[in-house]
Amino acid sequence: MPREVTDADGTTWSCTPAYAGLATEEGALPDAARVDGSEDEYWIVCTPSGGAQTVRIAAPADWERGWSDEELTAAIREGREGAGVR
Repeated sequence: MPREVTDADGTTWSCTPAYAGLATEEGALPDAARVDGSEDEYWIVCTPSGGAQTVRIAAPADWERGWSDEELTAAIREGREGAGVR
């Protein structure tokens, strides 16, 4: 299930693990979503409600529960600026 957050500009972002359709029955993220060279970071795709462009960010495996809305929107902002998140 996607996680939604709204940033300071009022854009609502729907974030989901990349390749979520390949997750196992137990919900484990697939290796295809793993950030190269990292054991515990995965690519997350965040899609905006408005005219902004979709953003791909690197996040820890527990991002859905471990990151606050502020942390997630900061990661989206950094991803939009081209820095990505690690």
